[in-house]
Parts: sequence; structure tokens; C-alpha cells
Amino acid sequence: MKQYDTYIFDLDGTLLYTLDDLTASVNHAMRAEGFKGHTVEEVRMMVGNGVRKLIERAVPDGKENPRYEETYQEFIDHYMKHSMDTTRPYPGIMETLAELKRRGKRMAVVSNKYCKATEALCRTFFKDYISVAIGESEQVRKKPAPDTVLEALRRLDTGKDGAVYVGDSEVDIATARNCGLPCISVLWGFRDKDFLIENGATTLANEPKELVNA
Repeated sequence: MKQYDTYIFDLDGTLLYTLDDLTASVNHAMRAEGFKGHTVEEVRMMVGNGVRKLIERAVPDGKENPRYEETYQEFIDHYMKHSMDTTRPYPGIMETLAELKRRGKRMAVVSNKYCKATEALCRTFFKDYISVAIGESEQVRKKPAPDTVLEALRRLDTGKDGAVYVGDSEVDIATARNCGLPCISVLWGFRDKDFLIENGATTLANEPKELVNA
């Protein structure tokens, strides 16, 4: 692992543990529409491709279900009120971000999480470190398309040279590949080591402080 000048971070499973709040909102929406809920481990494997795909995976028959849109809206309404009930930075993340800032590194968050939730969480937890936060919106293709990462680099007024993408999932590996960036796959998130390696991970980090130095 090497030092980089620019760090583009995924959010859920990389900087923040969000799984309990996501599961609570999924199950609120499922119950509200008369569906069976899901375990934390089931939701763990549903996240990563945006809210609509999460609800598509959670609802029987996905988008074909006549209650899909209502379930999606129930989730959004609940999650925007409860996205910080138990969500917290992973151990060592705040210290790592502080050290990266001290070293003059540029930092941004690019997530497939609903845009308003991404921005609110970054303001709450990382306002001293993260200057650019981009989430899912209608205006730009979500990961693994390169668009949101390239937009983050543009807002940071920098290019791909010296930049790295840091994430915890197969979506992040594909995103980095599509952007032409190296990827650091973290092992404290929502996917395990074997799964990440099977999906093309080449550089792994066991704990946040490894992101600072080789």
C-alpha cells in the first residue's frame, strides 16, 4: 500500500457502521406494507447498489410487486428520521481522517446512499474532514459507473493521478476499475475477505490506520 494525495471514500461499511439503522428502516417499511422483515445479515448483502435496489431486493417479486413504490417511500421517510439512531464511525476512522487532513490530503465521499442522507451524515460526522459528499440522485449515474467519482475529483479540483478509491464492497471494486483508479478494500465493512478477493480485490486494509501509510 502506498501514500496517495486524494482519497475518495465509500460511506456505508467504510467510514460509518450503518447496518442497524438500515435494517430498522427496511423492516419498518416492510411491516407497513404487510411484508415479512429481514435479518441484519440479510440486509447486509442487499445494500451497496442504492436505495431502490435495496428495496427491490427486500420486497417479494421486487419492482414487480404492486406495493414496491409505497415500500420505497416508507423506507425513505423512516430512514431520513432515523439514519443516526445507532450509526457511528468505525473505530479508528476519526483518527485516520484527522491524520490524512494533517498531511494535506484531499478527501471526498461518494456513495450510492440517497443523496440527502449522504450529505446529512457527512455534515454530522465528518464536517471537519470531508469537503465533498456525493450520493445517489437522478442527475448522475450511480456506482459502479464512474460519474460520481469523476464529479468528486472535479469538485476537489484534482485529477486521477495520486487518487485512490476506498470501499468495502464489490461495487466499490468495480467503481474504481471503471474510473481507472486503484482500490483499497477494507475488511471491517459489509463484505468479508474471501468475497472481496473473489470479486477482484487486490489491496486490503485490516484497520483504518493502514490507509495512512504502507
